[in-house]
Amino acid sequence: MALAPLATVADLEVRGVTIDPAEVDIVNVYLDVASTLVRDAAGSPISQTTSTVVLEGEPLARLRLPGPPVRSVSAVLVDGQVVTDWKLASGALVRASGWRPGPDPAEVEVTYVHGFAVVPADIVDLVCRLAGQELSSFRSGEMASRAVQSERIGDYQVTYGDSETGTMSLTQFQRVRLAARFGGNVATARAR
Repeated sequence: MALAPLATVADLEVRGVTIDPAEVDIVNVYLDVASTLVRDAAGSPISQTTSTVVLEGEPLARLRLPGPPVRSVSAVLVDGQVVTDWKLASGALVRASGWRPGPDPAEVEVTYVHGFAVVPADIVDLVCRLAGQELSSFRSGEMASRAVQSERIGDYQVTYGDSETGTMSLTQFQRVRLAARFGGNVATARAR
């Protein structure tokens, strides 16, 4: 199931961007792409959804679930067997006996509801800024920019690559901040 974009055309318009009716389809594409970039960097869907994840169970009692905030857990299986002796606490499943029934790592499958019912305002704003920048490029006829391969200052010279790249991207700072805020991906959520 595809998730809805983290921002809407109405969110752009509230921020002073006038959208021509002929631009609505392309703006929705930009909002979807921007949302995907933000979700990928966050390692989380951000908006509320139901997910089933498979995590590696270890002997520790706590098993952190990715994609905070965790709202509820509906099913937990350890190596294919239903378990009910767990408690949800601070975004983690807690089980006194740990998450590894034997010497080998266990496969823990969890079905749960997580994410925000209302997307945080700063995330909506970030997605709108990304989509708005892309819309600005679209309107100016600069849909893609050629990547700079080399540049020299004395007797100025620039060399462009042959491939074209889109202009929508997140900075490294934004990526790190999103991953830290939303917990990264399943691999970073593993208890150690």
